[in-house]
Formats: sequence, C-alpha cells, structure tokens
Amino acid sequence: MKVVILCGGKGTRMLPTTEEMPKPMIHVGNRPILWHIMKLYAKNGHKDFILLTGFKASLIQEYFSNPQNIEPDWNVTFVDTGVDATKGERLMALKGKLKDEDFLLAYGDDLCNVNINDVIDVHQRNGKTVTITTVRLASPFGVVEMNEDGIISKFKEKPILDYWISGGYIVANSKIIDMIKPGMDETDVFEELAAQGQVQALKHYGFWKTMNTVKDLQDLNDLWSKGELQKQLGIENHEC
Repeated sequence: MKVVILCGGKGTRMLPTTEEMPKPMIHVGNRPILWHIMKLYAKNGHKDFILLTGFKASLIQEYFSNPQNIEPDWNVTFVDTGVDATKGERLMALKGKLKDEDFLLAYGDDLCNVNINDVIDVHQRNGKTVTITTVRLASPFGVVEMNEDGIISKFKEKPILDYWISGGYIVANSKIIDMIKPGMDETDVFEELAAQGQVQALKHYGFWKTMNTVKDLQDLNDLWSKGELQKQLGIENHEC
C-alpha cells in the first residue's frame, strides 16, 4: 500500500522553532521526525511514500531527494499542495493518483509503535471505509481525587484518562478523496463516514506521542537521549 503523509502545515504552535523549518523536518535524535515515521512504515514493509508538502516544501523535497538520506528501496513522491491548504485540500491533490484502492494515511508529527499491518488486518476484516489507530488520552495536567466534602485523598501526575483519541496511522479507501470539498479537513469526511457506521477503530495500548509543541519536542528528545524512545519504537540510532 502507498503511504500518504500529511506534512505541509506551518506548525504555528511550535514557533519560533518552525519559523524557518517545517515541523516534520525538526530533528528527534539524529533524524527529522518525518524520517522516523517513514522508517516505522518501512519496518512493516511499506516503502512507497507520497509526501503532501506545503510550508517550506523545498526543504522536505531537498532532504528526501538525496539518496544519502533515504534507504535504497524507498520510493518517495512529492506533491506540493500549497502553503495555506487544509489537510483535506492536501488530500484532494491525490485525485487521479489513487484509484479505488486502500492507502495508509499518516501525519508528519506522530510517533507510534503500532504494527501497521495489524491496522490493515482490522481494516480488511471489517470492511469499513476508514480504520483509525486510537490511543488513550493522557492528561496534560495532574489531577486530584477528593470526596464530597472536598477532602483530597490522592494526587495523580498527568494520568492516562479513559478517553480515546485519534492517533493517526490510518488505513483508508481512496473513495474518501472524492468526498472532500474545498475548505474541508479530513476529519470532516471522517465525521460523515462515522455517521454511516463506516469508521473502525483499532485500540492501541502501546507507545504514542505527538509533537505539537516545543515541550513535546523536548520530551521526545529527552526520551531519545535516554535510549527509551528507540526501545519503544524498536529502532536504532538511525544512520543510512
């Protein structure tokens, strides 16, 4: 299956880090986070990539066009979708490139140790239009437990909550591309399909972390420096 990666946003929540560098090109350890994402897919046998670029597209294309920065069996295609396009509009650029087929969809800022072939298996067995890897929400704050009188009995530091969110690492049928209209995000289409019972979830209990803020980047690089991120993702200090 082709791996489509959304990597065209401006990453404004990470300013000033992203002022001159697109977020997917920011390094986690010794490689851009986008490279690590592609490596995770390649590890599961999926090496045909379509990068939907936008902001600072030339920097992404320059890096991944250099044979020294990719593995020999990777096939990388670039589609410049414009700086201000929504994620849905970026997917619209795939019209004519995918024909009645399933494809893998990822975001350029999420790291996860889900086995993507398990997601594909769930997708194919259930026959839905979209299958999304879901992860449990981690509270960004500490919480307290208290009784009806307001007496606090326990403090919990940033606990995992009993809510599920989209973790990306999606399998979708290309028919979703025809459902997208200008101005829409991909989630607008997912909501339409959910109302039709056409969205399947795979609950992932393993590692997942996004890079939305400078703090997230610091956390990921702290994990890398300790060797914990490599262990979670089953990767090494990558050198091509």
